Amino acid sequence: MFGTRITIKRDNRDEAEKPFWISFADMMTALMVLFLVVMSVALLAVTKNVTEKEKKEEQHRRDIELILDRFSKAAMRYDGIKVDKNRYVIDFGDRARFGFGKSTLTGEQEVLLRKFVPEIINLANDDLGQRILKRMVVEGYTDKTGSYLSNLNLSLQRSQRVLCAMFAVNGQNLLTKKQMENVRTLFFVGGYSFNAAKDSDDESRRVEMRLEFLGMDETRPKALVAPGNFGSCALR
Repeated sequence: MFGTRITIKRDNRDEAEKPFWISFADMMTALMVLFLVVMSVALLAVTKNVTEKEKKEEQHRRDIELILDRFSKAAMRYDGIKVDKNRYVIDFGDRARFGFGKSTLTGEQEVLLRKFVPEIINLANDDLGQRILKRMVVEGYTDKTGSYLSNLNLSLQRSQRVLCAMFAVNGQNLLTKKQMENVRTLFFVGGYSFNAAKDSDDESRRVEMRLEFLGMDETRPKALVAPGNFGSCALR
């Protein structure tokens, strides 16, 4: 009456392999999840680093703009002096012009420089200045008349003459020794012959102060000279 029961015997090989394939799939899924987590963390770290760098760069730009504004306000108190914010230059205009082939300043020009420079020093040494300003380069220029080397020497003498005015021991509005120390630390001399000549010869015979700024995470170098012993101006 009863049919014959048919028993299907499972393949032992299939039974053995089935758990293996399940474990392998789980392992691949776990590895994929781990990979995604690692990549997400890495991307977040990179994004954070980029964001922090961009913030520092933006703050650096703002600091430069701010100190240029402060220099501009200081310059406005002196007729003829202005700050070129695009070139990072303090332009003295007619207040620091030189005669043809000359490197001498008038007494009035020297007094003006000694009045203005202490304000520059104060700005350079406050918190913002310490953070952003590296140094100031006094650059002398000549007109196009004469040879390159003779004009290069003349432009250097004009730059040096400005520094000599700062270290003068006779005259009006003399700098204090502390201010002289700051001038020696912060101011550098540069000569440019007739490079960057102006439209007219009179305008070309000038001196400018170029502001150099620190890079991000850069600090102002320490002075390596002994205090005092300023000497006397070698120019006559």
